[in-house]
Amino acid sequence: MTQTTSALPSVGLLSLGCVRNLVDSEIALGSLIEKGYPYEKEIANSDIAIVNTCGFTEDAKRESLETIFELCRKKKEGKISKVVVMGCLSQRYLSELSAEIKEADLILGTNSFTELPALLEKLAVSVKPAPESLRGVPTFLPSRLMPKHQLTPEYYSYIKINEGCINACAYCAIPSMKGRHRSRTVDDILQDALRAQEKGVKEINIIGQDIAAYGMDLFGELKLDLLLSELDSALENVWVRLLYAHPAHITDSLIKVLAGSKNIIPYIDVPIEHSHPDMLRRMNRGCTREQQDKVLFRLRKEIPNAILRTAVIVGFPGETPEEHQDLLDYMNLHKFERLGAFAYSHEENTKSYSMKDQVDEELKKQRLDEVMNLQAEITESWNLSRVGSSEKMLYEGYDEDLGHWWGRGVADAPDVDARIILQHDPKVNPGTFLDVKIIDSDVFDVTAKTA
Repeated sequence: MTQTTSALPSVGLLSLGCVRNLVDSEIALGSLIEKGYPYEKEIANSDIAIVNTCGFTEDAKRESLETIFELCRKKKEGKISKVVVMGCLSQRYLSELSAEIKEADLILGTNSFTELPALLEKLAVSVKPAPESLRGVPTFLPSRLMPKHQLTPEYYSYIKINEGCINACAYCAIPSMKGRHRSRTVDDILQDALRAQEKGVKEINIIGQDIAAYGMDLFGELKLDLLLSELDSALENVWVRLLYAHPAHITDSLIKVLAGSKNIIPYIDVPIEHSHPDMLRRMNRGCTREQQDKVLFRLRKEIPNAILRTAVIVGFPGETPEEHQDLLDYMNLHKFERLGAFAYSHEENTKSYSMKDQVDEELKKQRLDEVMNLQAEITESWNLSRVGSSEKMLYEGYDEDLGHWWGRGVADAPDVDARIILQHDPKVNPGTFLDVKIIDSDVFDVTAKTA
């Protein structure tokens, strides 16, 4: 029995976790819409509720499970008809979830995003696939040929250039959820970016588990510089922002491309995770303190207006007070404009899970607070130095909750960074580039007026 288009149930999708998950969600949703499934933005109003889960940390797993249980409760109450679970959590714990959450109609891993229409059709005639048949070794890789329904505002988007991870960090379970590193071709990515530009996208965020590792599988060497050169030549008046570049894979040739580009904005996310040589070794980061310093100092030298974002972990097993202080000193040395910090999450099936000297949760929290308080001081000082300067921003609209007009500058990646607050209504549509002058600042945001 085949469902007819007019009779297809509506689908809603909730994407949890990182923006890499969001791209997978856009492809899954695009595959369904292409087959005629009506899309319901409010998942609670849909017939089929789909959740794309995150399984990276304890907090992420908890949020995913709570969401699944809430959707199953709505199903029991008759508010939705089916619950579909997919993504990283189910890739990592598929057997356990299948055994414990009987109310879920379909549980997928990270390989089946484009197969959803066929799987839902089978469900419609009461054919439920065996859970293990839906996991497999992760091999999924986005392609411009896959249907995609953009879930971000129309003026910015994400393009995932590679999937899986080439690294083997001791604390991380991502390789088990996403598989080995694999890259899209330069042409596939280029066509994807050009299509986004044609649709009116003004900011393309380049993402992957480690974008700096791009091309190792295709060329036998790091080739992000080649890809970015092609993008820079092909695009016109589009910001290209770089997120998640492991410092071990940032080459001199890549920095040279960034320094001479017209569309690749001087913002680069370089997650260092720690600074102390012993911590980097125990974390199995594949990068020494000296290598990190070389990359960071070279970026500052070659790109004087560079905005550096990083991520750090506190409370990794065995972290001593001296090693924690070294991290604080390192932050003061490099003055990262943007920084995200995380308390170490004790994850099974990782190399660090069985390490001795696990750090107490209260001490982790204390160290996390110290890192964030220091970063607030660094950011506040940097924001103050911007007052009086002229910047370009991408206008986002009026925030009803906070009561102001706002946008983002070169320094502000979507969702994770700060914003530029506008003093008045610019009377332009969201997605418009504006030249502004910074007139005030606080710990997080700056205020501007149109130039």
